[in-house]
Amino acid sequence: MNKILIVEDEERISSFISKGLRAAGYEPLAVPSAQGARIALAAGTFSLIVLDIGLPDESGLDVLTSLRESGNDIPVIVLTARTSIDDTVASLEGGADDYMAKPFRFEELLARIKLRLRNSSPQEEASNELVNGPLRLELLTRRVYLGDRLVDLSTREFTLAETFLTNVDIVLSREQLLSLVWGYDFDPGSNVVDVYVRYLRNKIGASWFETVRGVGYRMPKASKALA
Repeated sequence: MNKILIVEDEERISSFISKGLRAAGYEPLAVPSAQGARIALAAGTFSLIVLDIGLPDESGLDVLTSLRESGNDIPVIVLTARTSIDDTVASLEGGADDYMAKPFRFEELLARIKLRLRNSSPQEEASNELVNGPLRLELLTRRVYLGDRLVDLSTREFTLAETFLTNVDIVLSREQLLSLVWGYDFDPGSNVVDVYVRYLRNKIGASWFETVRGVGYRMPKASKALA
């Protein structure tokens, strides 16, 4: 399991990212400061860092500079509210592999994390597919097949299908799905999850998306979905 270090001083955001990454199969560790990041990096090994610039004790760019000067080439995605061209250039020239501005959508952050991990460890990312029996999702081409049939999905439908295929046989609450697919600024009273699950049922098949009453939804293993 890939361990990801989140360096972010705003607890709401770090908690949101941690919850989403954990649901996607990663092992997140969140720290609120540059000092916390240095301690975590000295104590353990991580596959990637999500790094805020505006930390309470020092700039996240100082952490990034120290990493690169020490020869550490761990992928770093800068995630910050600072959106000026100067900040972007400073981050990328300082050794960041990617740069995202706040506010952000978790689905985009997750896609960038997957890309950086795939690029840094190609031997561990041999497959660009998510498969559950005859249901196959191609991450690079962003196509979904049911057997030989190409299923035409919108961008949001694809992301929701990817979330289910990443968590086969795991119950996902509506809140988790809202966070993972629609972002941390979602309306908790929205019925958008139910609407999009209905879209997927119509396009892929109702048996692939089980309702767990009072909790949320689950994609069963193919053997059960096809029974």
